[in-house]
Amino acid sequence: MECSALSQLNPQTVQLFRVNPNQGILLKQESFASSLHCKYPFQKGKTMTHNLIRKLLIIGLCSLFSAAVTAQTFIFTAIPDEDETKLVERFRGIADYLSEELDADVKYIPVKSYAAAVSAFRNNQVQLAWFGGLSGVQARSLVPGSQAIAQGTEDQAFYVYFIAHESTGLNRQDSLPEDVRGKTFTFGSKGSTSGRLIPEYHIRETFGEAPEDVFSRVGYSGNHTRTLRLVESGTYEVGAMNFAVWEKELENGNIDTDAVKVIWKTPGFPNYQWSIRGDVDENYGEGFTDRVREALLSLDDPELLESFPRSDFIPASNDDYEPIRKVAKEIGIID
Repeated sequence: MECSALSQLNPQTVQLFRVNPNQGILLKQESFASSLHCKYPFQKGKTMTHNLIRKLLIIGLCSLFSAAVTAQTFIFTAIPDEDETKLVERFRGIADYLSEELDADVKYIPVKSYAAAVSAFRNNQVQLAWFGGLSGVQARSLVPGSQAIAQGTEDQAFYVYFIAHESTGLNRQDSLPEDVRGKTFTFGSKGSTSGRLIPEYHIRETFGEAPEDVFSRVGYSGNHTRTLRLVESGTYEVGAMNFAVWEKELENGNIDTDAVKVIWKTPGFPNYQWSIRGDVDENYGEGFTDRVREALLSLDDPELLESFPRSDFIPASNDDYEPIRKVAKEIGIID
């Protein structure tokens, strides 16, 4: 409702507005006099008082509407590349940090799939996201002006581990072993850079064939932790996963190294990044994008960084992910 329209309200049955930054503007219709606990009734001949009170009401409501706009919640999400409980713990910590740094209401919402993260970004259900290389390229292509603004130092040269169950007899080599042919194989998520895009690229480069023609069975686990568990248990003989998840699980004693081992490490490639929508400054105020970027680059909480795990965050740009876009286009994942 525009402020000019408020002047048309009947002063005896005005709409009182209560602003809640999480729920928007709530409406409640009451008698103006009773709501102000005012014993002075509106009567004929009280025109001056009537008009003065109405004008004061209009000014007050305009201020409330302005507060509602500036108190918008800033929402972000992240691709579900690990178990949800771990992600919720990590990103609620990030939400608290950003709330303090930005002096704004910041909220993290989890999603169930990589595609859901991209859709939420496209539909402005979230304004910021922690994406993988591929999902970031896909999401930014759908929202004009969107930018990659920060990445982990480790994300400049990320790696994929091909892993194998001990029953295969495969050992670590300097290239993807030819003997993976004919084995069962699992990717991570279909939308994952390190769980699908990069592994498929190297499989095609090595064998000159699609994965379905190289392996006896191909699956998609959904995330890196599940890939590890499926190969560790022997459900699949070979898999491909994010090296950082492997190293973190290994450090925490969560891998049976007698059952599963790394057989190949890919060359490095750019991967995870924080991406922000192109209309954030318009909706949250001039310079808000720069403030978010600076907050992420200034993050130095050891526990929060370790939860990713990353040593720190450094500047990123869309151009950093051009190699990902080219590979995705080359193997037909994007147009």
